[in-house]
Amino acid sequence: MSNARKEAIAAVTTFKSTAPPLNFKETPTNEIYGSNVFSDAQMKERLPKAVYKALQKTIKQYEKLDPSVADAVALAMKDWAIEKGATHYAHVFQPLTGITAEKHDSFLNPTGDGKTLAEFGAKELIQGEPDASSFPSGGLRSTFEARGYTAWDPTSPAYILENPNGTTLCIPTAYCSWTGEALDKKTPLLRSMQALDKQATRVLKLMGNSNFGPVTASAGPEQEYFLIDRNFFFARPDLVTTGRSLFGCKPPKGQEFEDHYFGAIPDRVLACMLDVERELYKLGVPVKTRHNEVAPAQYEIAPVYENANLAADHQHTTMMVLKKVASKYGMECLLAEKPFAGINGSGKHVNWSMGCALGNLLDPGDNPHSNMQFIIFCAAVLRAVHKYGDLMRASVAFSGNDHRLGANEAPPAIISVYLGSQLADIFSQIEAGGATTTKKGGTMTIGVDILPQIKKDAGDRNRTSPFAFTGNRFEFRAVGSNQSIAGPLVVLNTIMAESLEHLGDELEKELGGDPSKLPAAVQKVVSDSYKKHKDIVFNGNGYSEEWHQEAEKRGLPNLKDTVAAIPALLNPKNIEVLSKYGVLSEGEVHSRYEIYLERYCKDINSESLTALAMAKTMILPAGFRYQAELANTAASLKACGKNPHLGTLDKATELVAQLESAIDKLEGAINHTASGDILAHAKHFRDEVIPAMNVVRSIADKLETIVPDDIWPLPTYQEMLFIK
Repeated sequence: MSNARKEAIAAVTTFKSTAPPLNFKETPTNEIYGSNVFSDAQMKERLPKAVYKALQKTIKQYEKLDPSVADAVALAMKDWAIEKGATHYAHVFQPLTGITAEKHDSFLNPTGDGKTLAEFGAKELIQGEPDASSFPSGGLRSTFEARGYTAWDPTSPAYILENPNGTTLCIPTAYCSWTGEALDKKTPLLRSMQALDKQATRVLKLMGNSNFGPVTASAGPEQEYFLIDRNFFFARPDLVTTGRSLFGCKPPKGQEFEDHYFGAIPDRVLACMLDVERELYKLGVPVKTRHNEVAPAQYEIAPVYENANLAADHQHTTMMVLKKVASKYGMECLLAEKPFAGINGSGKHVNWSMGCALGNLLDPGDNPHSNMQFIIFCAAVLRAVHKYGDLMRASVAFSGNDHRLGANEAPPAIISVYLGSQLADIFSQIEAGGATTTKKGGTMTIGVDILPQIKKDAGDRNRTSPFAFTGNRFEFRAVGSNQSIAGPLVVLNTIMAESLEHLGDELEKELGGDPSKLPAAVQKVVSDSYKKHKDIVFNGNGYSEEWHQEAEKRGLPNLKDTVAAIPALLNPKNIEVLSKYGVLSEGEVHSRYEIYLERYCKDINSESLTALAMAKTMILPAGFRYQAELANTAASLKACGKNPHLGTLDKATELVAQLESAIDKLEGAINHTASGDILAHAKHFRDEVIPAMNVVRSIADKLETIVPDDIWPLPTYQEMLFIK
């Protein structure tokens, strides 16, 4: 075995964590939770009553921020942070790179007498000024137009970020250009939540409700990820540079035994998980679930769902903490959608709903057939997804997700809705003239006297659906594991606002000012809407070829890859819905079209250059060495009068020749300059570069199966996935 692999395996098998053991008994979770958050309790304790009440109106009632409260909030926040050991504060924002960014400033200011004073006021809290020319803008900003602003988001609490050498006060902010365009993920998300609140409020009032407060979108993203030893990680240039393995043949054992899913969690991994959870508890992230996922070395962490804006912020925090804590245990956290070929990739299933003081508006209750409020909100979802499925697909389109969507592990690229048998039956009744019954789940007897009867749900679950109803929410299963959830949430909130406005208009017409007509009006509006949009409902196997054919008959788009999906952003109806509610202007939509296609090109270019370098400098030389070894052996046998068997030499020689040829073709594809706009470049990468990369990989993976271990330079799938 090569020295690098030997050393990696030796380091893995002798690893001992230097992280101190955790003691949840000594410090219970309820004492840890939110301890590093400038929470409601901290604000109530530290702020004057009038300031606290004014700020709570902004946070909970979405009322306009009163600038006069900012000084008092800044002072209290600074004192709290300094008590926590903070020396700096940072405006944290989410540029269109898809990750978080932060600019740190010290609290200390010189006083002129050789001393310093800790200062932090309203000006520093409310507004920051990072460089706007060094982040993606898609043409909204020229290189010489560098001014940009961060603006304090009071609805997402400030928190303390710990470091071995100190702490920093982190302030969640929105990020925009000097001319007011959104350059981030948060600003459109907040705009979309505002639009949803307005339209949902109108419908609830038409339904006869009052005093229910704002309607808030909520989300709960399940995060899948891989953990491998860092010694393997740093011995693989492809993992270091791109986050996924560009080479590697299928190991003798993969996931076909189905023994990893929900299996016992390895001690080292569980120790890491416990540490991750502890850090997230301190930051107020409501993580709930942990378990082994389907693929070897794959795991999942999931929170309970919360305000969508806060959930998006917490999701960025979760990814950061996973990466940070894993290194303490000698592991690397891989968030790429498909880090290893031949086994399942990772998604980020986003559970989405909305609620207010009346409760969860997508909770059907015990008798959904008579729950008019739920029925009209559910009908709005069906209409929204049917009308704007291409926009939903575009919101999850990027190079990493192309390896996952449509495979037998993830939803197809065709957007459809799974309702389940109970709701499908109710909507069929409504279409036929009126719903009068609800299918009940009943109970299930297992057949063992000592086991309790199980309460059976009225409908099954469907893991092949990209957008499935799961009891009291919809689960958007097509979101990628390395992706910010803000983009998909922006789309869901906005298209739902448009559908609620449409159904609200229809309901208002049917009511004619007479509240007594409500049952008949809801029946008419929902029936008409369902007849037009029922083609979006599919309760069967989304992986089947039959569904692809059926979807085409229904007119549902099948946007199979990023290059096919991103242009949907420029569909006039999609620009109209995003601009109608001020979520994204036409210019902001065009900027994202440019940014996302450019990112696709950069991703594939980086992968292809890495693959080319590895093939030239690592894999091909290994092939040459083995070829020379075989040739020398054959020559030695022939010299002593023996008849050498040349089968393996012939095979190695053929594969090496094929690899050299494939490398040349890949290099030519990379060096070719596509003409035209960014879409033409993206098509070139999809149609020319990726196929050339795949050929190189196919040959290299075959070579891996015959080259001896002492020559093969890369840690193998068998080692990375199974040596813990």
